[in-house]
Formats: sequence, C-alpha cells, structure tokens
Amino acid sequence: MTEKTNLLNLDREALAVFFTRHGEKRFRADQISQWIHQFGVVDFDKMTNIGKSLRGWLREHAEVAFPEMICNALSKDGTRKWLFRLHDGNVIETVFIPTSSRGTLCISSQVGCILDCTFCATAQQGFNRNLTTAEIVAQLWMANYFLSGFVRSDRAISNVVMMGMGEPLYNYRNVLPALRLFMDDFAYGLSSRRVTLSTAGVVPHILKLADDCDVNLAVSLHAPNDELRNKLVPLNRRFPINELLAACKKYTDSGSRREVTMEYVMLEGMNDQLQHAQKLIKILRGLPAKINLIPFNTFKDTSYRCSNNHTIHRFRDILQASGRVVTIREARGQDIDAACGQLAGKIQNRLTRSAMRAIPMDKIQVAAS
Repeated sequence: MTEKTNLLNLDREALAVFFTRHGEKRFRADQISQWIHQFGVVDFDKMTNIGKSLRGWLREHAEVAFPEMICNALSKDGTRKWLFRLHDGNVIETVFIPTSSRGTLCISSQVGCILDCTFCATAQQGFNRNLTTAEIVAQLWMANYFLSGFVRSDRAISNVVMMGMGEPLYNYRNVLPALRLFMDDFAYGLSSRRVTLSTAGVVPHILKLADDCDVNLAVSLHAPNDELRNKLVPLNRRFPINELLAACKKYTDSGSRREVTMEYVMLEGMNDQLQHAQKLIKILRGLPAKINLIPFNTFKDTSYRCSNNHTIHRFRDILQASGRVVTIREARGQDIDAACGQLAGKIQNRLTRSAMRAIPMDKIQVAAS
C-alpha cells in the first residue's frame, strides 16, 4: 500500500506540485491550504468546494497527521506549555505566552539540540533528530485548535518565534517551508515582522536565510568575546563572533525592515560585569540591533546562577546610554518549566555529549541543510 503524503509537510508551492502531478490545477493548493491552516478542517469530506472524485483521491493518497498531545500545563501567569509525543516516542515542547498586546507561540525545531550550550536545559538533554516540516507546522495548528478552535475573529496567536527546542538553522530544509506557511496568506497569514527565528549563529545559513525568507532574526550571543563565548556557546569555535556579526550585518542590509535582536543571558559573575557591557557596545558598533537581556532560568544540576536585579538593570543602563534599544525579558512560565532555557521534553538521546563534541560542525551542517 502506497504511503500517504502528510499535507502538513508541504508549503503551498509544494502542494501545487503535488496536485499538478495528479493532473489537477494549481489553485487546488490554495483551496486545500485554506481548509487546513485557516479553517482547521482536516477531513477531506468536509472540504465542500472540492469535487467528490478529488476528495476520494485525497483520502487514498494524502492525510493530515498530528503528534499526540499528552500534557497541557497552565502556569499561574497564563503561560501554557504543551507536550507532544511524536510517532517515534520522542516528546517535544511548545509554549504559548500571552500578554495584553500579543500572543506568542514558541515552537521547537529539533528533538533535543545538536549544540552544547552549557546554560540551556534542552542542550543538556541530548539530541535525537530534526523535526519534519509537518511536526513543526503541527505545533501552530494544534495551538490554534486548543486556544481558539480556528475562530478567525478570536485567534490568540499573533506572533511565532522559533525559539523552542533545537537549532532551527541546522534543520533548514524543514524549517524553511514551515516559515513560509506561517506567513502565507492562504495559510496562517502572519506578517514577516511577527515571525522570528532564533539561532546560536550558523553563519552560512544566516546568509542563505537572507535570500530565502524575510523574517526577524534573533541571535544567541551571550558573550562579548570569543574566549567566553567558546565556553557558553561551543558553536562559536566554528563561527566566531566577527564572522557572526558580519553575517548579521549582511542580513539587515538585504532587507529594509529586517530586525536583528541580540539575546544575552545574564549569568552571575560570568558575563554581567562592567567590562562585558563596554565590550558588547564596542563589537556591536555599526550593526542596527536591539539587545534582549535574559535573566537565567535555572534547571537541575546546573552550576550557573542568575545575575541579581541590580546587576541586570545596571548592565541595561550602560547599554542604553550608548544609544541601544535594550529590553529585559520577563520570566514567564517558570512554575511549569516553560521559561527560556528550561525546555527539555523527553528525548531518546542518540548521541553522547562526548560523541557530539567530536562531530565537526561543518559535517552537521551538510547533513541538516
């Protein structure tokens, strides 16, 4: 029996190819995309503007398949975290963060993370595999379903950030179609200004993203010099700060409204001193980037501690005095382990940390591109 195609894996262009190969017109992709992503309808028999014969063919050759939702946790601050079990038994996490002005969905791109950032709970859990496009898109579909039932006048999700488990740019092949669906007027219709991809600094794919997709970029910088960043973000040994910032400059130059945000986790005694702020000002000179200071969220067995409030605010004031726009991220969902750096899920780790460190990053890049 022929394996069915999961339509969540296909952006609208790929969906059009799927139909034209069957002898159908390309506009069928527009219709099906709207049914699935805008109206939340996944039963082909309920797609009333599709002919009976085509509906029968779709039942035979296609499906809309989702992971299983196994936990729906609500924080006292309104943050919500879902655990989704994938077909292979792995579990990923997706987080919804509501505020008075927006509703942000934080989406995962990998089962675990191939990187080894020492202050991140996800990285310490290990790595299994990249998520498929369907598994990425399903997180937004299911969140819409649970929050509003696809009532368009009551959509709770206004922003999407690729800041969950994993490094999105090491899953470029599957992340890119998902981003396109997020912004497609025949799918979720989000403005490019409301979609953000966060990366630890995969330089070649930052440059590729500049040509392929217009989204905001967030960069996990976390240190103002290579020596310290090598310890916190080992990917820096492959793509040092000067190369990373040059790529960010090219990214902003290639789009008139593109924004780059430098994410900077505040670690007591590690990267939060006066000299670190002054060095950060120096290296960012000439780059139109905002800075987001992130109070460190603790997790089991970590030796790191969060900088105190006085230190964080002093650090912010120094940066602001240089003319930078600086924000301090509000910690949300800590009581359900949904805050930044706390996502861990349940990962069937395929690689030991020593083995992961032995893999050349350029080899990982080729495998995941």
